[in-house]
Amino acid sequence: MIFKIFNKNYNIAQLIRQMGYKLIAKTDRGELNCVRPLGADYPRFHAYLTETPELINFSIHLDQKRPVYEGTTAHGGDYESDVVRGEAQRIKDMILR
Repeated sequence: MIFKIFNKNYNIAQLIRQMGYKLIAKTDRGELNCVRPLGADYPRFHAYLTETPELINFSIHLDQKRPVYEGTTAHGGDYESDVVRGEAQRIKDMILR
């Protein structure tokens, strides 16, 4: 699921922590790669954030399980379910309150 919010000069690292996510890395494309485990390592919400002066772009999905084969990214991702929509709404509510 992809959504955007207006960037009000947020401290993006602080924002990530407030949402309950931890930063894994910055990708080659400049995205912040973050996860929020739901108990153990999996399932977990997985978010990629990009920031411009005007917007913060979110791309989130739910990783259902660990990738099956080493070196692959196949993980049983859930991109548009009610659970993912609920997480997107939770993030929006936290940021926009």
